[in-house]
Amino acid sequence: MGLLTNLLNPKVAILYLALIPQFIDPSAGSIVAQGFQLGAIQILVGVAVNGAIIVAAGWVATFLQRKPAWMRWQKWVTGTLLGAIGVKLAIDAPAPAVAP
Repeated sequence: MGLLTNLLNPKVAILYLALIPQFIDPSAGSIVAQGFQLGAIQILVGVAVNGAIIVAAGWVATFLQRKPAWMRWQKWVTGTLLGAIGVKLAIDAPAPAVAP
């Protein structure tokens, strides 16, 4: 489902159409080949970064499952931070716009 979502996401196409052409040098050879090479490099970097995040998340999940005290601490800290953010957002809420 995630693959289908990413394939149908227009933001990715816009990224490739807006960003990659800036790095293509017409005097360096085939423009299409350069575009595919740059796209492949971006995809490989994305896969590597996402893979590292997945491995780290798996390690953290395993660690927390083995240490119930850490799990309670993590839940308490996360809940406190989310509550603090909620209070901050409520305090800093902008005044409603007044119609002219």
